[in-house]
Amino acid sequence: MATTEAIGEGLTFEKVWASIMELKESQKETDRQLKETDRQMKETREEIKENGRQMRESGKQLDKQLGKLGNRFGEIIEYMVVPNLVTKFNELGFTFTKANRTKITDKDHDIFTEVDAFLENGDIVMIVETKSKPNIDDINDHVERMEKLRRYADLHDDKRKYLGAIAGLVFGDSEKTYALKNGFYVIEPSGDTFNIITPTGKYYPHEW
Repeated sequence: MATTEAIGEGLTFEKVWASIMELKESQKETDRQLKETDRQMKETREEIKENGRQMRESGKQLDKQLGKLGNRFGEIIEYMVVPNLVTKFNELGFTFTKANRTKITDKDHDIFTEVDAFLENGDIVMIVETKSKPNIDDINDHVERMEKLRRYADLHDDKRKYLGAIAGLVFGDSEKTYALKNGFYVIEPSGDTFNIITPTGKYYPHEW
């Protein structure tokens, strides 16, 4: 049979063979592309793993830096707010005469605490805690601090009323509400100065 004999209508052996060869070459190219795609995917997965590792490492470093920065903010707000606390609270009707940083160490009664600002007069004491960004735990800690101070005051026949306040550079709405709910005055920045929010309405200043 001649190689040019028709195998089907419009087809010759050469055409069919050429088509087979084209399919074979096409399959080779497809296999090559699949291998290349697989290689690229492997490289991409490795890059993703490496990027993830780097991101985790960067996250750890960022947390450390934010922690240090948070401590610095705490110092900043302490030095920015504390010197003006007496004036600001007296504008609300108090008659405080001084504000001091205080540390109490009473080993006999197991009372240990520090106070960022201890405002006082003959009848009332205001205990102020300063934080860069107060959270719920900070507010709960301040409640415990107030209880310790009340116990310490009773042991020393101090009959004055103890009130509490929390100063923050940044106050979230829920944290602010929680602080007011616990009877604390809230101190937050406002322009070039700061405002003091008094617990009012369904909330009221708690006395220890």
